Amino acid sequence: MGVKFLSDEWAAAVQDALNGNESFQSSIGSQNVRIQQVVNGDEGEQKYWFTLGDGKVALGTGDIEGNADATITQDYATAVALSKNELTGAAAYMSGKLRVSGDLMKLMQLQGAMAQMPAALKDVEVDY
Repeated sequence: MGVKFLSDEWAAAVQDALNGNESFQSSIGSQNVRIQQVVNGDEGEQKYWFTLGDGKVALGTGDIEGNADATITQDYATAVALSKNELTGAAAYMSGKLRVSGDLMKLMQLQGAMAQMPAALKDVEVDY
């Protein structure tokens, strides 16, 4: 049995997997970014956030403390497809499935790190 998608347990499992993966760690380098995620679904609006800084990832549910560099809004089906690596962030954005407010350039700089995420998260079992 896996962790429930978008739960506190899911956030902790994803954070641990990313921080424990050398390829992901080397891909983030010295980048610093703070991102708020908003997922709209049948259960209403769910939020989670992640930060990259000092070579580490922090991830949690709810609202980010302080200001986010960018806020990404999507529906639940899009969030699931992104999580399962069935859809890329760029493709979701270009097709209108993701809305971004804030610093889009900072998000574009994360493409190398985002490309490493599927391999880093392959052993995290998630219940959708």
